[in-house]
Amino acid sequence: MNGDFLDDVVSVAMSSIQVFYQLPDGSFEEEVIFTSPADNMPSWSLAAADYDGNGYTDLLYGGGNGVTIMRANNSGDGFQEISYPQYVFSQRSNFVDINNDGHLDAFVCHDVEPNVYYINDGEGNLTYYQGGIGDYPSGGHYGSVWVDFDNDGDMDMFNAKCGGEPARREDELHENDGFGNFTEIADAAGLLDPMQTWSSAWGDYDNDGDMDVFVGNSTDPFAHKLMTNNGDGTFTNISATSGVQNLEATGIENCTYDFNNDGFIDIASNGNIFLNNGDLTFSLYNNVLPSNNGCFGDLNNDGFVDSFTGSTLFINDANDNNYLTINTVGVESNRNGIGARITVTSDLGSQIREVRSGEGFRLMSTLNTHFGLGQDDEITSITVQWPSGIVDTLDNVSVNQTIVIVEGSTILNVNDQDPLSIVLSPNPVRDVLTVSGTQVVAGAQYEIFDLQGKIVAQGMLQNGSVNVGQLAQGAYVLRLAQNGGARSQRFIKK
Repeated sequence: MNGDFLDDVVSVAMSSIQVFYQLPDGSFEEEVIFTSPADNMPSWSLAAADYDGNGYTDLLYGGGNGVTIMRANNSGDGFQEISYPQYVFSQRSNFVDINNDGHLDAFVCHDVEPNVYYINDGEGNLTYYQGGIGDYPSGGHYGSVWVDFDNDGDMDMFNAKCGGEPARREDELHENDGFGNFTEIADAAGLLDPMQTWSSAWGDYDNDGDMDVFVGNSTDPFAHKLMTNNGDGTFTNISATSGVQNLEATGIENCTYDFNNDGFIDIASNGNIFLNNGDLTFSLYNNVLPSNNGCFGDLNNDGFVDSFTGSTLFINDANDNNYLTINTVGVESNRNGIGARITVTSDLGSQIREVRSGEGFRLMSTLNTHFGLGQDDEITSITVQWPSGIVDTLDNVSVNQTIVIVEGSTILNVNDQDPLSIVLSPNPVRDVLTVSGTQVVAGAQYEIFDLQGKIVAQGMLQNGSVNVGQLAQGAYVLRLAQNGGARSQRFIKK
């Protein structure tokens, strides 16, 4: 909540937000922030992200009658309550960049009408729209997950559905054309199913480079379902051989994390855990958590995923397996990097994750990206494919740490043919940083980020230089925007 990338614990009331801020030693410090009364409480779902890009996390309350946004101020110690007048019987909600313009939008499943979404104008103002991404007239829209299932660099949407006649409860897969236009293709993909489900869990269960899906059963007589991605836009049902049908209990919360850090993501289904055996079979552990799973994050800063539910922390017992946690900070893309695809390669092979806001049915889990690494003690490479198309790569990274990757910060070799190429000198610098390029850079807007992703200086470039004498020693990223484009470059302050 305060931009330090440690997972905090958040609970809300009508006129207040209670935050237990996690400290580096894994302890917590409580603060209650009072707000104006919310017209809608998150009785059905809560989503979180920094949708206005000011460095502090905003909240979306999905209520039974409508949607309220709590927008964090520029110091992180207060919220502006924004309630929308339209009737929305909210179910799952998400923050996601629907139209890929670099700004986070909000999406809310509607139980009794077509789905709704709120498009960001780039200034943090959200405009209401309805229809086009889940249009069944009487709804049945319960659990949306935004996922790049076809590996084309944009976020598609899978909609778990429930209730009523078969057509109302048929799951949907909405394919994004990259410009915010969607086509429903569940039947062609092999995912059309009238099973009763409130949520699904998407991840690369076989580490083959594409996203598979576990669809959780909420009502008998249909069983839980695991579908593997064939890489050609279709899926194969392997439920019978995977072991997921050994779980008879039903429910509404399904999510995926690598709980034992062995390099293969596991499934949490209504408090039961399927541990991934690495061969597309799963071992069932019953009643590990309360039946709603809780929300997930690293709540003692030890590299293992924990759970919070009600008023109780459930701390992962952990083991000697290694891990890596990655925090993404968008520059051209949205501030949280939601929609980014991260690939981590080690001796185990390659693993992929996506940065998402809003998984499972009701709860909001961490925005940090977690990888288990088993006994691997070095990471060969990390690749981040940002929604903007920028790709960052790091090589030979140590395990058992948390790192921050700022969009564009690893791109150090600038192509001189690029009209926005920039050169920073001297680098390292003590006081005045000179900025030059293949076109005139005077008058361009600049922002300087620290490696925690916070803007520490900004303004207009005068005389081709920036005074950085006031900055503390360390590494920074300068972002220069000009003529509708941008280039980021790293420098060292002595």
